[in-house]
Amino acid sequence: MTAQPHQFHRHPALPWAELRVSRQSPHCYRLHTHMEYSLGIVDAGSAVFQHADGAQPMAAGSVVLIEPGVWHACNPAQVAAWSYRMLYVQADWLHAQLGVAGLRFVQRARHDAATTAAVQRLCQNLLEGDAAAWTQALTALLRQPAIAHPLAAPPALPASDAAVHHALQRLHRQPDATPSVQDLARAEGMSASRFIRHFKAATGVTPGAYRLNLRLNGARRLLAEGAALADAAHAMGFADQAHLQRAFKAHHALTPGRYAQGARP
Repeated sequence: MTAQPHQFHRHPALPWAELRVSRQSPHCYRLHTHMEYSLGIVDAGSAVFQHADGAQPMAAGSVVLIEPGVWHACNPAQVAAWSYRMLYVQADWLHAQLGVAGLRFVQRARHDAATTAAVQRLCQNLLEGDAAAWTQALTALLRQPAIAHPLAAPPALPASDAAVHHALQRLHRQPDATPSVQDLARAEGMSASRFIRHFKAATGVTPGAYRLNLRLNGARRLLAEGAALADAAHAMGFADQAHLQRAFKAHHALTPGRYAQGARP
């Protein structure tokens, strides 16, 4: 049987975190965001990390630190397989542990040995399921002023444009709803083409891509909690189960069924 290049690991003692392990993956990813904090490490090969601060080269041992809601992509510069691990941590749980409203990473790309070793340990300790030790190690890392700064208030939605801000509030409030771009534009007194230009200038992506990303993140959370595929598809506004299947695989390089199975001890 061919080994699967992508696996998700979850431990019942650590329900607020999961680990993605991708080995010799040829897959590339579109710009996307997560609801969680993401801590990643490149194990082999190289990639280019694209995010709001610019494009940065990543090599074996490099670490990425990404806040929720930050649009990013990490892909090989050329067509080549690479290996990496990504640790996802629920934002609300982490904020409660640290006593903060949010975090802003000082650098989203890091290449120092100390940070690499810390993320390596966190990935390994999640598999072992020692919740107390894992939590202590994570909070110790993120309390370092050189790693992250605490925020006194939750980060605002990424738009200073009032029309886009209103549309984002609507999309976040009801990601399963089906307003068309024309509906969103009409609510702000704008043409569809003008609204799309404003939205993309503010967020970096189109309204359709933004809404799809919200829906996929919601479906992923439901599947991790044990929801049936059909129920997750319906709850997040997908046309049907097949629609969720296609979109999920295009964005995550594995089917939602394989993601839901994960790997538990």
